[in-house]
Amino acid sequence: MVEDLEDPRRQEPPFVLNEREMLDAWLEYHRTTLLLKCEGLDDADRKRRPVSTSKLSLHGLVRHMAEVERNWFRRVLLRERDAPPIWYDPAIEDSELVPLDDADWEADLADWHAECDAGRAAAAAHELDDTGIRHGEPCTLRWIYVHMIEEYARHNGHADIIRELVDGSVGW
Repeated sequence: MVEDLEDPRRQEPPFVLNEREMLDAWLEYHRTTLLLKCEGLDDADRKRRPVSTSKLSLHGLVRHMAEVERNWFRRVLLRERDAPPIWYDPAIEDSELVPLDDADWEADLADWHAECDAGRAAAAAHELDDTGIRHGEPCTLRWIYVHMIEEYARHNGHADIIRELVDGSVGW
């Protein structure tokens, strides 16, 4: 039986909120879900890629989401086109995901937290209809929120499967 992932840091949003509060709450819910999926494991387990055909690991997902946070909130919303990638290596496809042999969990987790904080600050300074630029086209903060929630939800599904394969823990 799958049990709910219970933790006081993760609260499902109330059924009635205004749009902005709802979007903020769901994004925080999914950020916290990813963090919880990574807790209670050692470095080796967080770096494990239990699906042989995939580059995904829990550690890699946290690094990926730090890059996603940076892209959408800094590069798109704030129009910081020169905000550099954190782990990009042009010689390695998906270089935020692999290799992780020398990756430092505490440093990478701190980078993810910093990007989440930067995203919160960027969003707080804008209205939902404010636009950034994505591929030369206007992109509203509202669209960014919805996309970020979708991105975290998809990767949290990956994290569920990875965690179950790593140590048998289940929960959503």
